[in-house]
Amino acid sequence: MTDGINHHREGLTTSHHDWSMLQVGKLLENQPIVIISVEDASEVLLKNGVSSAPIYDSGRKMFIGMFDYSDLMTYILLVLKKMEVPLEDQTMEMRDLIQKTNHSQNVPVKLVSDLSGNDPFCTVLAETKLGAVVNDFGTGIHRVAVMDSQGNMTGVLTQSLTLDYLMRHLSEFPQLQPVMQKGLQQLGLTGIKVLSVTGETQVLEALIIMSTNGVSSLAVVNDQGVLLGNISMADVQYIMKDLRTSWLWLSCFQFVSKVRLSRGVETGEDQYPVLDVNAKSTFGYTLSKLQATKVHRLWIINDTNHVVGVVSLTDVFKVLSGYIDS
Repeated sequence: MTDGINHHREGLTTSHHDWSMLQVGKLLENQPIVIISVEDASEVLLKNGVSSAPIYDSGRKMFIGMFDYSDLMTYILLVLKKMEVPLEDQTMEMRDLIQKTNHSQNVPVKLVSDLSGNDPFCTVLAETKLGAVVNDFGTGIHRVAVMDSQGNMTGVLTQSLTLDYLMRHLSEFPQLQPVMQKGLQQLGLTGIKVLSVTGETQVLEALIIMSTNGVSSLAVVNDQGVLLGNISMADVQYIMKDLRTSWLWLSCFQFVSKVRLSRGVETGEDQYPVLDVNAKSTFGYTLSKLQATKVHRLWIINDTNHVVGVVSLTDVFKVLSGYIDS
């Protein structure tokens, strides 16, 4: 630092802290750990209301990976033979998986772990500084397993949990205040081409598009390009719940309507949260909406309700990583 001041110092005489120097273990106090065995994985996610969980191999007495809805979606496409993996890209585990699905055999979840390749199992020590994890989150990593010095897992730190913590303690981090006042356009988050499907597109086709393009969500628009809703990998849970496989052949508009109804029944809410934000909004407002709705992305719309961009949690942390003192 040119002024000779150590901006990472956290003294006892100040009520403000350098958010990037927090130890990640502090964000996980009293967090219950959801561990998936080698069976009933999707049911565990549903019952616990989580989008992913670590897989524990009791025989080897170690965690061997993560299982999330993107893995489940990839598995569904393999079962339905809507996805092919080149032979040279097939691991021994994947060949075993394909053989079992072809013979209608039960598939242990350890074979499906990290199947999508989108969210590998990453670990950090509880003493790791938050700034380091935020940098990782900005590259597309969605969650990290936090381990103690004995190799025991103390919890899973996700993008959503980190955002919620930062927003609840925002007054303690004055160095983040300037970026909160900047607009989405100023931060370069608008004018980006986004993938979308029409309301008439079949759900199965939408899943194939997501898998092919390596994205976790698609905007659902009408013939004029006006935003109608959203379909994401996490919505696969509503297909797996009670094995509603027939929903795969619904149109995206029908599917979005059924998901809204299902969520309304479960939460008692009359309306499904609006998953968009105006292009003129500030970064701070956008983060507040992400926190309140507990979603992983918001579609950016203009004044005519046409989609002009998308801001995901990964985008958020990519921006925040630029505000970490080197």
